[in-house]
Amino acid sequence: MHQYLFFIGDFPIRAYGLVLSLSIILATGVAYFLAKQDGRWHNHIADLGIYCGLGGILGARLWDVFFFDWGYYQNHITEIFNVWQGGMAIQGGVVLGSIVGIIYTKRHNIDTWAMADIMAPAIILGQAMGRIANLLNGDAFGAPTGTAFGIIYPATTLAYQTYGNQPLWPAEVWEGQIDVVIFALLLIFRSSKHAKGQAFILYTMLYSLARFFLEYLRGDYNNLVWGLFKSAQMTSLLVFLVGFILFIYVGWQEKKASPALATIDKNKPKKKIRTNTKSS
Repeated sequence: MHQYLFFIGDFPIRAYGLVLSLSIILATGVAYFLAKQDGRWHNHIADLGIYCGLGGILGARLWDVFFFDWGYYQNHITEIFNVWQGGMAIQGGVVLGSIVGIIYTKRHNIDTWAMADIMAPAIILGQAMGRIANLLNGDAFGAPTGTAFGIIYPATTLAYQTYGNQPLWPAEVWEGQIDVVIFALLLIFRSSKHAKGQAFILYTMLYSLARFFLEYLRGDYNNLVWGLFKSAQMTSLLVFLVGFILFIYVGWQEKKASPALATIDKNKPKKKIRTNTKSS
């Protein structure tokens, strides 16, 4: 585990930043492949990857600052954008990245839901790599295991500064592995018949479900909302419930529209085929 790969003078090249950048590039490449396979809008993927990636980073940071660590950052305003200190909330990244994506698709007359379905597997794969960045940086860490099993982080990391020389649950490692499983499930789902928007909605549901239970192992913050759940668990629960309703609704809308389209096609006047009756 190396936080710093090398230095250019006094400027550090951090593993966190490098892997995070690679995650955006990889996710954009996968989205391009899926869009090319779909046959639509692949020429927009590079721009979408850049804009949504930057929006995602900004949203993830601001979400963590204002929802999780405002008690600290209100007295350290100049450190708000020091992402290498740890503190990136994926919920905020998805929210702001999605807003940027919606604005882009509307401006370019692209079907937003259809594009979201294309990009959903790429997004979760990018998140999986993002958890590798967390591991290398020593943030998004787990709570103490109370046994000899677990990860012992270097002294320079936030995990060590929080818990010292204790083995911690590999929460970020397991989340990254689960993200890869969700990536595969989304590819399988997209190969089957489904309503427009359901692939992206399924991504939000599956990730929220995984995140809800993984939060029980996280140790980087322990504040409970209403004495019940952590803030990330409350967000995950809300997103899952809304996603479940939307998943059923768009599927119902698709089934409702299918008979109507079939009736329209059936009632269309058929073109008469002209036959040549002239004898030779």
